Amino acid sequence: MRIEFDVPGQPFGKQRPRFAGHAYTPPETVAYEEKIKWAFRAAHGKQFDKGIPLTLQIFAGYPIPKSVSKVRREAMIRDEAMPIVKPDLDNVLKIVADALNKLAYADDAQVCEMYVRKYYAEVPKLHIVIEETEATRGVG
Repeated sequence: MRIEFDVPGQPFGKQRPRFAGHAYTPPETVAYEEKIKWAFRAAHGKQFDKGIPLTLQIFAGYPIPKSVSKVRREAMIRDEAMPIVKPDLDNVLKIVADALNKLAYADDAQVCEMYVRKYYAEVPKLHIVIEETEATRGVG
């Protein structure tokens, strides 16, 4: 099984918990996790069976700054320039994996393989692919 879907808008990373007498998740993080969940459900995503190893791929399309020259813009579109901007890839991965936990898969421990990439996009979005991992892949 393979599920593929987009989350429109600029990629957002998982924020650290905040403390005000107790720990809580920042509202922006909660809202973006809900956006990911909505996009998964809209893709008719159903939960992968428990115990199935999964591959998670995340392609984070960052907006092209309005201030760049036409030549630089074209280079960004051709992947000749990469976005060295926030949010960090590990925080993008964390927000996606946490949002899909108990929704796309029973436990995020099922994710055995990952690929995460930043790129510039004319239309910013996250493109997410979840699929069963081939068990024959291994090291050695």
